Amino acid sequence: MKIACFLPALELSNQELIKEFPEWTAEKIFAKTGIASRRIASENETALDLAELAAKRLFSKYNIDPSSINFLVLCTQSSLYPLPSTSCLLQERLGLPNTCGAITIDQGCSGYVYGLSIAKGLLNSGLVKNVLLVTSETYTKYLAKEDKSTRAIFGDGAAATFLDEADGKAIGAFSFGTDGAGAEKLIVRNGHLFMDGPDIFNFTLEIVPKTLDAVLAANSMTREDVDLYVFHQANKFMLDTIRKVNQLPKERYYVNLETIGNTVSSTIPIALSQLETSGQLKTGMKIVLMGFGVGLSWAATVIKWSEN
Repeated sequence: MKIACFLPALELSNQELIKEFPEWTAEKIFAKTGIASRRIASENETALDLAELAAKRLFSKYNIDPSSINFLVLCTQSSLYPLPSTSCLLQERLGLPNTCGAITIDQGCSGYVYGLSIAKGLLNSGLVKNVLLVTSETYTKYLAKEDKSTRAIFGDGAAATFLDEADGKAIGAFSFGTDGAGAEKLIVRNGHLFMDGPDIFNFTLEIVPKTLDAVLAANSMTREDVDLYVFHQANKFMLDTIRKVNQLPKERYYVNLETIGNTVSSTIPIALSQLETSGQLKTGMKIVLMGFGVGLSWAATVIKWSEN
């Protein structure tokens, strides 16, 4: 599995945020969210732009020829247009061949794991020899200027993952879940995002333990077999509570929110990219990935890492 990420240059620190919300302090925001700063797409920067730059960084980092890509899966809830599919626009920008399949999936926090399930199916069935999976979000464009809670949490970013046939075999079994009855707990209506934070928190605490048990059972594993847990980076309070409730060891539980924020479908691959770049991922490591949130939707799998 080859992976790279891209974050916008524009940064919004807690110090800058409190100028708009003087009733808060930078320390209070950090204590509540675990975020000191977050990256923000500029006015003219789109999710398509971030996706393009993440993919091109991947191609450059690993010397991948764009003309060799068999299938593109783009995960975004920040599409430029209702139609055409943003994956078609990305195919053209990246110079992928006309023989390349391309789809866009409209998933959020669980999107990367869902994308891996599609990639695994395509690879293990023999339909394709490789898949380019890209996640890209610019949720900050949906945030109301006066909504301090969401502006403190969300950031923008993109990631690109290249998977070949060997990677398809290194992706384990999945556990999925959906509860559309909770759709209005996190929704964009009339151009602005609304989030019921307490209900999302309660939902997460309910489904994560069940999903963790389910995905470990599906892969014939116990918690002792897991080398690393990389969950959706929602906010630090939620992640800390999940870790404690599930009694997961802190040294095997990754959190990277501090200078990035919640980038929705990109949180898990950005975390993997940072872990890989810092040399913390070793061949053979078994990593539990889990996304949960908007939808309501959740998904988990286990991957076996191989160094590139």
